Amino acid sequence: MSLSAQDITRIASLARLALSDAERDRMQQQLNDFFSIVDAMRAVDTQGVEPLAHPVGAVMDVALRLRDDVVSETDQRASNQRSAPLVERGLYLVPKVIE
Repeated sequence: MSLSAQDITRIASLARLALSDAERDRMQQQLNDFFSIVDAMRAVDTQGVEPLAHPVGAVMDVALRLRDDVVSETDQRASNQRSAPLVERGLYLVPKVIE
């Protein structure tokens, strides 16, 4: 995949970024470099390779240090939503931004 200058201009517009020509060219080069790395990774045959839960797991046994899944804070929803402009049944109401 390769992005054109028009693609970069459109992406910048959607992100509300003002890019100079030099910035646009640099961004195009960086994104295209990234996509070339992704394409190279996709070209590698990974059939039969077990996924790793942790990258270090390839060289040594790793015991994941996970904490117990317990409630650690009290419910603060009402106080957190006091400053919100619009709330309905515990949900924040926001303006529609997609037509």
